[in-house]
Amino acid sequence: MIVKDIEYSKNFCKDLKKLPIEIKKRAIKIERIFKANPLHPSLRLHKLNGKLKEFWSISVTIDYRIIFVRTDNGVIIFFSIGKHDIYEK
Repeated sequence: MIVKDIEYSKNFCKDLKKLPIEIKKRAIKIERIFKANPLHPSLRLHKLNGKLKEFWSISVTIDYRIIFVRTDNGVIIFFSIGKHDIYEK
């Protein structure tokens, strides 16, 4: 997977603002890792199934995830961040 750029949906920005500061800091660190090596094992990158089949997920912590989509030109759009229940949004 190639990451040319990362963009943020309004939903992602809204979700991020609600998170505890330590999770925000961890999310920034995870984004740096993702940009440098999207296949880094600590990210636990995986494609989602079912109604979210066009989305991918990476782990911020054991409880928090970032859900994103990949465009054909290598741009990643972070769609949502939160606990496991974000899969139900």
